[in-house]
Amino acid sequence: MGKTELNPKQLDARGLRVAVVAARYNPKVADGLLKGALLALQEMGLPETEVDIFRVPGAFELPLLAQQLAKTGKADAVVCLGVVIRGDTSHFDYVCEGVTQGLMRATLETQIPMAFGVLTTDNEAQALARAGGDDHNKGREAALTAVEMALLKKRIHHG
Repeated sequence: MGKTELNPKQLDARGLRVAVVAARYNPKVADGLLKGALLALQEMGLPETEVDIFRVPGAFELPLLAQQLAKTGKADAVVCLGVVIRGDTSHFDYVCEGVTQGLMRATLETQIPMAFGVLTTDNEAQALARAGGDDHNKGREAALTAVEMALLKKRIHHG
């Protein structure tokens, strides 16, 4: 089969069908992640007009919509974006576990790559630092991951 690693600087998303599912909760952070993902996709040749964007209430709702999108057969990859910030209760742990397991289950069941762009931070400052306008934006990283996985999958199945 040959070398299967792709250089992220050479990723070409043209022709791929990519969906982005982003939580609305904590909009300063969530919107920053979405902007980072869309910019990365554009840099890889996929303009925002060709990306299906869906907003859900919070991170916990990401797995269901991502799975439903994958089941339609209309997406080669799904970028999942959200943020969970630790509070004073165990709610953080339950949400993080549910989102992580839900997205893993959905991607394995559907065989559609789902990039995990969900921040799990101790405070808002940490979240904002990971959703800023630089190359360390985790939405950007999730978009790169989604495209790379979709291309690797196509390479395996189509040679």
